[in-house]
Amino acid sequence: MKMLSRALAAILLMSAAVSGAQAGVIIGGTRVVYQGNKKEVPLSVNNPDKLAYLIQSWIDAPTPDAAKAPFIITPPLYRLDAGQQNEMRIIRAGQLAENKESLFWLNIKSIPSVAKRDNTIQIAVKTRIKLIYRPESLTSTPEEQAAKLQWSRAGNSIQVNNPTPYYINFNEIAVGGIRVEDATFVAPQSSARFALPSGVNSTAVNFKIINDYGGIGDSHSASLR
Repeated sequence: MKMLSRALAAILLMSAAVSGAQAGVIIGGTRVVYQGNKKEVPLSVNNPDKLAYLIQSWIDAPTPDAAKAPFIITPPLYRLDAGQQNEMRIIRAGQLAENKESLFWLNIKSIPSVAKRDNTIQIAVKTRIKLIYRPESLTSTPEEQAAKLQWSRAGNSIQVNNPTPYYINFNEIAVGGIRVEDATFVAPQSSARFALPSGVNSTAVNFKIINDYGGIGDSHSASLR
């Protein structure tokens, strides 16, 4: 019984630590679009909490077997005191495709500075957001490319073909008014499949795209082929 009480106490303390860390550090965006004509892109990190945090940042390639991400983020490690804000800089340090967008993952880990106490666990919270490189030659936006997406049914899945050079990130997809779960994104000049809800027979598709600032765009309509 005593061991169970200790375990429950540890879980509660862990939950409190995670909740506090998430409330403490605020990232200045849900995604970063790196315009190809820029030498660097800023990203702010704000700490309205009463605790100081150690902030660690790095950039990953889209898949483990892909080449190393050609970006530098500075400073990669620093202390962010209570009530302070810092601006990190993302700098391109290598060549990328100039005829379509490229996707990477920006990771920001925040570690609260809490004095050590018995029966407590210190939790580091990691935020992961998309970093999209957009070549200078691309002057449109994903929202403006929505009508070019091609939709079809493939067994129990809905398939979307993206002939454009842009990453299209979905806020939602619905078929016959029924929401498609786990709809994420479709890469440039590629296709993606998402599971259809059971019993859907309609060909009417409605979808919304997430814009460069993390906002939700207009509702678009299409038909399954």
